[in-house]
Amino acid sequence: MDSIERLSSLFEKFPGIGPRQAGRFVHYLLRSSPSLRKELIDALQNLGGSVKQCRECMRYHAGTADVCGICANPQRDNRLLAVVASDADLAALERSGTFSGHYFVLGGTISLASEHTSNLRLPQLLQAVSSRMKKGLEEIILALPANPEGDATAVRVREELAASALRVTNLGRGLSTGSELEYADPETIKSAFNSRR
Repeated sequence: MDSIERLSSLFEKFPGIGPRQAGRFVHYLLRSSPSLRKELIDALQNLGGSVKQCRECMRYHAGTADVCGICANPQRDNRLLAVVASDADLAALERSGTFSGHYFVLGGTISLASEHTSNLRLPQLLQAVSSRMKKGLEEIILALPANPEGDATAVRVREELAASALRVTNLGRGLSTGSELEYADPETIKSAFNSRR
């Protein structure tokens, strides 16, 4: 396999990237300046050394601290915890400017094909909830995708949290069914937060 095919096959491993899109990426890089390619190589090499996973919310962040800037911020509302599927969903909620509480990144959703939950951070979520209850946690908001996998995950998380006696809500359906939170605009996210139940 030559270097063009190899790079294309690596790009195909990215979520949502097929062979044609992967090929476009490679050809873009071939047409780009050597300085851009070097910058990309440097960024990829530095990724492992400068990025950590926050021990509280489980999102990836750049820096040397064990806790990310969101979790370390004393201005965040300790009464609220939003459970999201991915770092991209957390970023979308932050961009909306609607939510001022804390987050927990679950690490995905339940696959309806296999119903496996091994990739989900359920034990870590229970530990985070226990820790946050001591800091005044009152409500857990399930900010999961508005699709069957997100709904199945919400049911499972509710089951896991049943003993906590906390209020557990879902985002309202200002988000259309089947939509990804990551791609929602700030007004839609705001509407979903305001109509949670």
